[in-house]
Amino acid sequence: MHLATISTPAGPTVIAKRSDGRFVPLPTGQDSIPATLQAILETWDTCRQAIETVVETAQPLDEPPQQWCPPIPTPEKILCIGLNYADHARETGAALPTEPVVFSKLAPALTGHEQPIELPEVSDQVDYEAELVVVIGRGGRHIPPDQAWEHVGGLTCGHDVSARDWQKLKSGGQWLLGKSFDTFAPVGPFVVTADECCPPLELDIALRLNGQVMQQSNTRNLIFSVADLIAHLSQVTTLHSGDLIFTGTPPGVGCARVPPRFLQPGDVAEVEIEGIGVLRNPVVQGTRRGVG
Repeated sequence: MHLATISTPAGPTVIAKRSDGRFVPLPTGQDSIPATLQAILETWDTCRQAIETVVETAQPLDEPPQQWCPPIPTPEKILCIGLNYADHARETGAALPTEPVVFSKLAPALTGHEQPIELPEVSDQVDYEAELVVVIGRGGRHIPPDQAWEHVGGLTCGHDVSARDWQKLKSGGQWLLGKSFDTFAPVGPFVVTADECCPPLELDIALRLNGQVMQQSNTRNLIFSVADLIAHLSQVTTLHSGDLIFTGTPPGVGCARVPPRFLQPGDVAEVEIEGIGVLRNPVVQGTRRGVG
């Protein structure tokens, strides 16, 4: 099932997408349906039937949503994997990793579908990266690879926006900061529940910039599978419901092009993953904002 979180006058609302393309708001917090999408994914086996009944019988929205939130607005962790497509590693001149390259993004980087990516004044090398994102359903620690999919709540589209001059040229390499400017982690619009996207994953993934295809691959080309990543990460940190795992980007990034192609104000970036949807974000010039 395709599930999303939207903003309404009453607050964040979980919606489901019907087979006819229309959207049904879920009566969260009642009728055996948990209050948030995070809680729904954690208890999917027990609340699935109630949600399916609502989707079949409830009145859909008159108009498509206008204000999309990140599907999981407040994840505990945003974990990211670098160099997880062999051809992307080669295009950046990096050696193929023998174990996952892991970094993270700070929470304010998270944003939703149709929300602007803001270019910071302190960077002029902001790059694009289409990624499949795993949403953890049931948490755990020391999860064996053969049990990893039992902990997947669903999959969604993600965009790992990256300030390359901070990531690569600052003293020591500033991966965390270069990846964590506000709005540098668009996610959504939908989470597709795990029962609809079980392995083997062979999903086409692409990024378009102003309609031009810049990245194109298939998730079968991941060096480390979703199961590998969950097992690897969970030996270090307890995974919790709603945690996001960005699984890496395919080749075609802007910094590897000749000449380089970085994001500019007025661009529109689209991440499309087969069977999941299209994550679209306009690009704007950010401005300095004071506190308060």
